[in-house]
Amino acid sequence: MRYRFDPATGNVPYGQGRCGVLLVNLGTPDDVSTDAVRRYLGEFLSDTRVIEASKLIWQPILRGIVLRTRPRKSAEAYRRIWNTKHNESPLRTYTRAQAEGLAQRLDAEGIPVAWAMRYGAPSVSDAIDDLLRQGCERIVSIPLYPQYSATTTATANDQAFRALMTLRRQPAFRTAPSFADHPLYIRALADSIRAHIATLEAPPDLLVASFHGLPQDYVRKGDPYAQECERTMAALRRELSMTEAQFPMTYQSRFGPTTWLQPYTAPFVEGQAANGVRRVAVVMPGFVADCIETLDEIGNELRHSFREAGGQDLSLVPCLNGSAPMIDLLEALTRQELAGWTGA
Repeated sequence: MRYRFDPATGNVPYGQGRCGVLLVNLGTPDDVSTDAVRRYLGEFLSDTRVIEASKLIWQPILRGIVLRTRPRKSAEAYRRIWNTKHNESPLRTYTRAQAEGLAQRLDAEGIPVAWAMRYGAPSVSDAIDDLLRQGCERIVSIPLYPQYSATTTATANDQAFRALMTLRRQPAFRTAPSFADHPLYIRALADSIRAHIATLEAPPDLLVASFHGLPQDYVRKGDPYAQECERTMAALRRELSMTEAQFPMTYQSRFGPTTWLQPYTAPFVEGQAANGVRRVAVVMPGFVADCIETLDEIGNELRHSFREAGGQDLSLVPCLNGSAPMIDLLEALTRQELAGWTGA
């Protein structure tokens, strides 16, 4: 169905305005300079959904210590994985590819797709404006986080709602739920693991799942993230016919002195070398696009430390990125949320 829209006036008959789709991922610095990384981290680590400590306590620490020391190290990590051809981070490259792939699937129905970053550019506000300029009066937002957390899904939704608060004429707006054990997601993950292992010279002695970590205190306060990670693992183990011992789960990316969800990925994997494990494959089911946490933290830093501990090889199962199975999932999520709006 094509929608009747006059771009000169912005007028559409009632019920004939477009439906649009907004994909939201975490964020990325604009370049690999220390200043760009500092700006990005400053925005990210100032989000009270991410750091729940009192601003009176946290902001002096952030401005006085963290943003003086961390950006230089993070900038070096970004340089190691930067997409130099397009001068952008892999997360930006793959999120764009996901949006373009979904747009191709929806083009015949006249449903545009925009993409945004919660932190950095393109902003959520700009992406919503883009959809409005295309005549969208109904928008479904899909946060690209398989497992719900207030630190990811909720803050992406918060930012969209902030943008809507500035509009005199707001579109109808719907947010998609997480998809921790969606059948298409689990099948795509399992197939990607099988395909990756088939490319190796020898099968891994151990397959490990690594999720982004979260402070345990957040979980005690009611964040369902850990439960959703467990749902993903239960479904993925069933799909692969593997046990918990054959396919353990861990948590990476700790920050600060507090206790986070355990076991921690790095010490767990490094410790496997002492148990005679020589080959490890790591999959990250909490990420739908490769980024600094997957490509550098696991693909570079953990690979190096595993070898230093006596391991022989650590291989990285790529995220789904812009693959056809990922676009299948996005299309299914979109059509589910658009049902009733489009007459589907």
